[in-house]
Amino acid sequence: MTVYLRSLETAVPPTVLVQAEARDVFAAQPGLTRLGTRLVGTCFDSAAIDTRYTAVAELTKDHRAENPRFFDSGTGLLLSPSTKVRNDIFATEATKLFIEAAQKALDACPGITLLDITHLVTVSCTGFFNPGPDYKIVRALGLNPAVQRYHLGFMGCYAAFPALRAAKSFCEADPDAVVLVVCAELCSLHVRTSNDPDTIMGSALFADGAAAAIVTAREDPDEPALLQLDHFETVLTPVGEESMAWNIGDEGFEMVLGNYVPHIIDDHIIGALEPLLSRESSLVGLPYRDIRHWAIHPGGRSILDKVQSRLDLSDEQLVPARETLRNYGNMSSATVLFVLRHILDLPPAGAADGAGDGERICSMAFGPGLTVETALFTKLTSRGRDEATRAAQDTAAVSAQPESALA
Repeated sequence: MTVYLRSLETAVPPTVLVQAEARDVFAAQPGLTRLGTRLVGTCFDSAAIDTRYTAVAELTKDHRAENPRFFDSGTGLLLSPSTKVRNDIFATEATKLFIEAAQKALDACPGITLLDITHLVTVSCTGFFNPGPDYKIVRALGLNPAVQRYHLGFMGCYAAFPALRAAKSFCEADPDAVVLVVCAELCSLHVRTSNDPDTIMGSALFADGAAAAIVTAREDPDEPALLQLDHFETVLTPVGEESMAWNIGDEGFEMVLGNYVPHIIDDHIIGALEPLLSRESSLVGLPYRDIRHWAIHPGGRSILDKVQSRLDLSDEQLVPARETLRNYGNMSSATVLFVLRHILDLPPAGAADGAGDGERICSMAFGPGLTVETALFTKLTSRGRDEATRAAQDTAAVSAQPESALA
């Protein structure tokens, strides 16, 4: 049975973090050592990020709070709220993003009605609350209250793939199933000032965003599918358990992102791809660059550099991942879906008459463990949107231009 992705939409919160301005704020914190100050400059400047988005409105330069919790704009000091304070904001702000992304995915798929949704899979690793985002989506959108709900929590940056794999399994078990998958992450809730290299790197990379997709085996001749979901595989590298982790601390969640992670990926990416590509005989032994599209989770610039070098991919094949990193940062589980959305927005290869339909996409994401999730898709149609249109859709909830933050 063939399972399709019928829509894929993204959403971001209104407040923009300009990387250079954020760097200057973090570098000016009084508790930093000389080495810490140098690390802030190096990590922020080498991240290949221009802008990110945050749900913490307090970080806006013109925001004035009587009792600031994250950032005191008067003194320029970054504060250290408790995990409870951060999580309370997650419950409010993540709900907005979950609902916005889900609504956009449904709006982009007019052949699917609210009551057609049979399963809902939500994903996040940056906060917890119950009734959770799955419940909030059902209530806010008016889905059937009997919809089967599943939440994948605290898996990390690769979690979109287990969600899509689960959706595919539901559809294979029930040909009438229609699955709504929604990932939303508020990574910026957990940034803090520190001399710890992992914490500094996290502050330079992570951001907020959401993405949602409709997955079904139903076919609609009036509404062509975007992607065919072909295969998924999971691989655990033999080393790296201590190099990438995500723990809960008293002052937010704590990221472990060792500088050896890119080297682990470099050493093991060929082996991680082997189970996926062996699923189709035509791909075994094929040069990697002969697979047209690569949707790689941009965990960081150095990770993308290692992947490109090891697989001998062209600069063009890395554009979707690098541009996602540049414009949005690392939004954990939602990020690879932004990369896929970028690829879907590309015009088909070849003639404008659609001769490029059927282009293969190899995708991968990395997370704690070290876990490598891989997926193979087939791009069926191109619903091209120019950059201005994408930006307008991602900030549709903002009535005015978003203000620069941490400045």
